[in-house]
Amino acid sequence: MNEALKQFIESNTPAIEQEMSALVEKIVAPSHLKESMLYSLNAGGKRIRPLFVAAVCEMYKKDLAPSLTVGAAVEMIHTYSLIHDDLPCMDDDELRRGKPTNHVVYGEALATLAGDALNTLAFGVIARMDLPAEKRIELVNLLSIAAGAEGMVGGQILDMDGEERLLNLTELEHVHVNKTGALLRFSIESGAVLADVAADERAALVEYAHHIGLAFQIQDDILDIEGTSEQLGKTAGKDIASDKSTYPALLSLEGAKAKLDDHYEQAIAALEKVQTNSSLLHEFATYIVKRKH
Repeated sequence: MNEALKQFIESNTPAIEQEMSALVEKIVAPSHLKESMLYSLNAGGKRIRPLFVAAVCEMYKKDLAPSLTVGAAVEMIHTYSLIHDDLPCMDDDELRRGKPTNHVVYGEALATLAGDALNTLAFGVIARMDLPAEKRIELVNLLSIAAGAEGMVGGQILDMDGEERLLNLTELEHVHVNKTGALLRFSIESGAVLADVAADERAALVEYAHHIGLAFQIQDDILDIEGTSEQLGKTAGKDIASDKSTYPALLSLEGAKAKLDDHYEQAIAALEKVQTNSSLLHEFATYIVKRKH
């Protein structure tokens, strides 16, 4: 990992995690519900989504404090989706980020409600930010699109449909533009909203986000084959065992790696349209395609 990116991650991750915990701790709710919420929220992870929000604000030399709050909100959405994905009625997984999944520790009912609570809290967090009303409305709207039926949830449905048959490449990309890519796209675009980025550069950042979202998922598919459960912090080889539609299943492992390289190159090409120094996002792209977990 590039030293500048490493320093950026190490400097901002603790602040993001502190913000997430503080936002949950201060709500008035049953203690065991908050405990379940915090169990998954604080279970670790790369924090890519909130770091992307902060990275865009850093690019444009803006105050990082609002980006930490928006980043905490998007990580709440991501974490709720993982809690629900792991449930027996969904992927039925017992390991997440190297720890027992939420429902294994707290039971299915409390895990489901903890996910629901994180989902709804995320929107309240943004609605209560000290920002102009139009900005808060725009962020809430973008997050509702990214997280809901038009984004992540819709992508999850398409992904489930893909367990019954092998999807073609167009269908598979449509799944992951929504399931994985939508929250990454929100993270980058929300940073642009906070930083008051001009329309043309914002469009280039959204284009970058599109390709990074696909690259992220392709690398996940590759790691499911090449990684171990210890490296990944979740059950390796599960996609193969469940006959899931993946890039390696459709294109072969080498074909998936070629497609990964293609989306990486298109992401970097999108950054060339940005006049502001985008080296941090360039390094993030490299990290995403080369990561081992």
